[in-house]
Amino acid sequence: MKLSDFKYPLPRNLVAKTPANPRDHSRMMVMNRAGQTIDDRKFYEIASFFQRGDCLVVNETKVFQARLLGKKEKTNAKIEVFLLRELNAEENIWDVIVDPARKVRIGNKIYFDDGKLWCEVIDNTTSRGRTVRFNHKGDFFKIIDRIGLTPLPPYIKRDATEKDKESYQTVYAKTVGAVAAPTAGLHFTKALLKKLEAKGVKIVPVILHIGIGTFRSVEVEDLTKHKMDSEYFEIPIDTVTTVNKTIDAKKNVYVVGTSTCRALESSVTADGHLKPAKGWTDKFIFPPYDFKVTDRLLTNFHLPESTLLMLVSAFAGHDFMTHAYKKAIKDGYRFYSYGDVMLIV
Repeated sequence: MKLSDFKYPLPRNLVAKTPANPRDHSRMMVMNRAGQTIDDRKFYEIASFFQRGDCLVVNETKVFQARLLGKKEKTNAKIEVFLLRELNAEENIWDVIVDPARKVRIGNKIYFDDGKLWCEVIDNTTSRGRTVRFNHKGDFFKIIDRIGLTPLPPYIKRDATEKDKESYQTVYAKTVGAVAAPTAGLHFTKALLKKLEAKGVKIVPVILHIGIGTFRSVEVEDLTKHKMDSEYFEIPIDTVTTVNKTIDAKKNVYVVGTSTCRALESSVTADGHLKPAKGWTDKFIFPPYDFKVTDRLLTNFHLPESTLLMLVSAFAGHDFMTHAYKKAIKDGYRFYSYGDVMLIV
């Protein structure tokens, strides 16, 4: 398939700027692949689709406050530093994006929190990318949790608030490392997860630290030539055991989000089972693709021509997905990170 096959017009008013409140009251479009039918439900009804013995796989990555607002030494020019990933924990070296980039050169120092935290630029990476070394006292992540801002997606045209610090985080977030939330998981509440467990559903975690590449556009018409950004992931042995037991029992493996799906599909055996893994993945899933582990997929409505939409189209079927998106737009569903959700069965 080609990039242009994933283009669609979306009215701006359908881009959600805030989450549903409560978070499990978002709308849920249920797509049945076998019957090619679509049903409109509420997310809090999702437990009715599960059976005892099914399992639910979630991405327990935790978003950190990646946007830092600082001032350049001497000139006091305002500089935003967006943290991408830690390169060396011992030396406090990070890959970052700076804005405005034209003012930031190798050797420059940028100060934050009235000078209590500062970084020095030690290398250029891309047009806006820099490698920096931070100087600080105490736990770095505690510091940025206090002074940083929630890294809302670029299509949410407003400043992040203190409320976003909680709402742009899943209730099961545990391991710090993402600069974007695994948004399909934002709809769950602790009460709803307990309801699933009481029904006999096993809930197991993986980790995939979502990077800025999730928002990066595909720039080639031939999808086979697109290269995904690498993202760190982990699949623990307990998760492997539960998922494989579910597969062998011919029950359903429900997967929460495209990030979780990519992690799972990056570590499968020849006979279609899951195996433990820890490392980096640049797996790119687009039609046609034979999913090995994922039986049911929970996902938000994604940007046109995005790799996320391509993965979902591979799972649901491109024609069925195109029909569903047209219906979602007609019926006023809310799109993107803070938007509504679809369950594909």
